[in-house]
Amino acid sequence: MALYSEKVMDHFRNPRNVGVIEDADGIGEVGNAKCGDIMRMYLKIENDIITDVKFETFGCGSAIASSSMATELIKGKPVSEAMKLTNKAVAEALDGLPAYKMHCSVLAEEAIRNALLDYAEKNNLPIDTVGM
Repeated sequence: MALYSEKVMDHFRNPRNVGVIEDADGIGEVGNAKCGDIMRMYLKIENDIITDVKFETFGCGSAIASSSMATELIKGKPVSEAMKLTNKAVAEALDGLPAYKMHCSVLAEEAIRNALLDYAEKNNLPIDTVGM
């Protein structure tokens, strides 16, 4: 059995939504001191819908694939739905990650949450933080 699924390899080799949104409505950054991975997510939100999302990730292939998949899972979705994104959903969408790489999907979840919280704070909006 291969260590990484075809989806992980595809999102690593051909990451979606890479880049910066200069006038982002929300920005979230997280890092893991143990492995050195750093993720930054940028969100553009209009009428409570995530109309654009980009990321910059410095890290391993699993971190890049997790970032890429996470952006695909929230693009076009309402803020409330994006807040519910879990690392488990990211890993499942990638057809799994090795156990020792699951922290990469956690970083993607946290970066998106931080970007959504940044958006809410900048706009003085309440955001549902249940389950955080």
